[in-house]
Amino acid sequence: MARTPSVMTPLGKPAFDFTLPDTVSGNNLSLQTLKGTTATVIMFICNHCPFVKHVNAALVQLGNDYKDKGVGFIAISSNDVAGYPQDGPEQMKQVAEELHYPFPYLYDATQEVAKAYQAACTPDFFIFDNNLLLAYRGQLDDSRPGNEKPVTGADIRNALDHLIAGKPVPADQKPSIGCNIKWRES
Repeated sequence: MARTPSVMTPLGKPAFDFTLPDTVSGNNLSLQTLKGTTATVIMFICNHCPFVKHVNAALVQLGNDYKDKGVGFIAISSNDVAGYPQDGPEQMKQVAEELHYPFPYLYDATQEVAKAYQAACTPDFFIFDNNLLLAYRGQLDDSRPGNEKPVTGADIRNALDHLIAGKPVPADQKPSIGCNIKWRES
């Protein structure tokens, strides 16, 4: 289980616009239609990663807790399915339905979106303000598989609570840690 940290891209960077297929509905969905009025959380996840499995229930809880507060949530998988078929669209749909994801689970087949966001690991989190400018990037919380710390979503919740209150998100942010994104071989 490789421990890859997220890239701490500069705060204030505008969100990369995209349209990707949603594995559950089968529709192509865009950032513009999914963005929240207060904040937008874009998370790069996948099915097989033990770091994602460790936080999946917290992701569902976050989505449910903040969906009525103007926060849009978007999950994206960008893994190479040739090497990791369990991360393919059909399996993504199955996981999303089993876990009752309250957010779309989009498939980035070209990996263009992951590259544009400089996503490095799963899970990797990016929170944008109401102007789609990067306000937070980093970890969900301090919990990791095997470290016995509870999964609370504290870091993401803190950032979202600041944005909802109209306050700037503290700039002291810790990178996420997870499995590296499985890049296609050129």
